[in-house]
Amino acid sequence: MTEAYERLGELVTILLMAIALGMDALSLGVGIGMKGVRRKDAFRIGTMVALFHVLMPLLGIAAGQYVGALLGSLARYVAGGLLFLLGTHMIVSSVKGSGVQSINHRTWLGVLLFSLSVSIDSFSVGVSLGMFQGDWLLTVLAFGFFGGIMSLVGLAMGRGVGRSLGDYGEAAGGAILLAFGLLFIF
Repeated sequence: MTEAYERLGELVTILLMAIALGMDALSLGVGIGMKGVRRKDAFRIGTMVALFHVLMPLLGIAAGQYVGALLGSLARYVAGGLLFLLGTHMIVSSVKGSGVQSINHRTWLGVLLFSLSVSIDSFSVGVSLGMFQGDWLLTVLAFGFFGGIMSLVGLAMGRGVGRSLGDYGEAAGGAILLAFGLLFIF
């Protein structure tokens, strides 16, 4: 029974992190959606964000496993510190207003830049997670699913909602990552 609770706790943790990372895609999607996005472009953006939300944490996990082997018992504190700093950065940038750059979402380069910009955080989280044992396939698939879906939701919301909601979404995602960072440390 204890193993079932541990597995459920791991699943909830993965889902909360996936949602937190997807908040960045949602908030920037709102900004781009306000410009007007065709369905074809929205699907292409959502697909690329999902792909990058799978690839970036995989790269991060590989780097984290290497760093974790080097750091040994300190890996837990380093991983927690990374999540804490990432969460703090997301909160601060949402308060300061990160200023969405004008990206041409109709070109492949624009879609790649947008996807990379909202997936960089996934790499950092992957580094932290790579220092621990876990279900990496489930983790990266959840990151990809929520990143893609939340970018599509953000694009759709952008048509009728103000930019301030995106800032709150990024701050909420940052708070979740900050909390997990503190849990890892303490």
